[in-house]
Amino acid sequence: MLYYLFHWLDELNFPGAGMFNYISFRTALSFITALIIATLFGRRIIDFLKKKQIGETIRDLGLEGQQQKAGTPTMGGIIIILAIVVATLLFASLTNIYIILMLITTIWLGITGFADDYIKVFKKNKDGLNGRYKIVGQVGLGLIVGFTMIYSPNIVIRENQEVMNIEQQRVAGANYSKENIKTAQTTIPFVKNNNLDYSVFFKSLGKNATIYGWILFVLVTIFIVSSVSNGANLTDGIDGLAAGSSAIIGVALGILAYLSGNINYSGFLNIMYIPGAGELFVFAGAFIGASIGFLWYNAYPAQVFMGDTGSLTIGGIIGVFAILVRKELLLPLLCGVFLIEVISVILQRYYFKFTKKKFGEGHRIFKKTPLHHHFQTAGGTVPHVFWDKPQKTIPESKITVRFWLIGIILAALSIITLKIR
Repeated sequence: MLYYLFHWLDELNFPGAGMFNYISFRTALSFITALIIATLFGRRIIDFLKKKQIGETIRDLGLEGQQQKAGTPTMGGIIIILAIVVATLLFASLTNIYIILMLITTIWLGITGFADDYIKVFKKNKDGLNGRYKIVGQVGLGLIVGFTMIYSPNIVIRENQEVMNIEQQRVAGANYSKENIKTAQTTIPFVKNNNLDYSVFFKSLGKNATIYGWILFVLVTIFIVSSVSNGANLTDGIDGLAAGSSAIIGVALGILAYLSGNINYSGFLNIMYIPGAGELFVFAGAFIGASIGFLWYNAYPAQVFMGDTGSLTIGGIIGVFAILVRKELLLPLLCGVFLIEVISVILQRYYFKFTKKKFGEGHRIFKKTPLHHHFQTAGGTVPHVFWDKPQKTIPESKITVRFWLIGIILAALSIITLKIR
């Protein structure tokens, strides 16, 4: 909203109003605003949740300090959602299709997660929202994003073409066609000519290849929205882990959006140029500020938990954001912390079923899952465990920081894939 006010003031030659034309300036304001909202209003929201006795019900996993967390206010994801939405409305261009989709994602999954938390807290149903309804919400959002990218005339790219330096025999940059194109292209990490059109898998179908390429793109979108939001949900198991990891991922995604939406930087890096995607940098600033602001209260020992209201939302935001900047194939690397948490649960479940069927008694790979709980459990306390180390429990805060460090390394690797190929 302030974006339009200052744009009008700039037309009247009001001193300083032109600063709002710079995405970097608005991103900084978006970050600061979201951070302030999360920290200042977060305290009031936590007090309200306490007053209404909206506390977390803790499953007894035998972890050190676990039961002390019982009754800690949950549904704190409201803080993150509020900070993101307000900061974005104030400083982003609200006619930008990418911003519209990110706001829809934030509110859509926020409502889905809120419904799940509401059933757990007020209906006293520990299972929360029926799994099929969560899937419907995630699939529905995937369809909205996918079909919008197909049919919106404002979602286009300019394909990069290498410019060779003949004397030095190396790529000097990229040229772009003057016309925007509508295509289901994405970026493949670590590959020299790193644009992949999904229709390439259907070349044998001739003219129908493009149609089936878009269908595959929509299916990939649905899968990513569902998997990343569930990955963030599983990661939200110890204080500060999901919020801190998300902030790190948000920084990387913001940089990718800024570079992809700037034709000069895109040309220098020889990556596809996405007109209008630079505005997502403003949203990224709000997302990072909200996550860090929430971390003020969620860091160990947590004064509030984000609940599914927050975890499903931040996961969905990350997934949709990556799709919009055509970097969804980077997510296994960028969201490596989420990925290993999900894989640990899948491996544990199927290995237990397999060994129970084969030996009559279930064995485990990890002491407990998701993976962060494995490090909280002392060796020798769980029978039939393949990986029984470490023998001593690791403090919760140390586990969180170590996972953050892994996330920072993965984020750095994700960014440098733009040049390492």
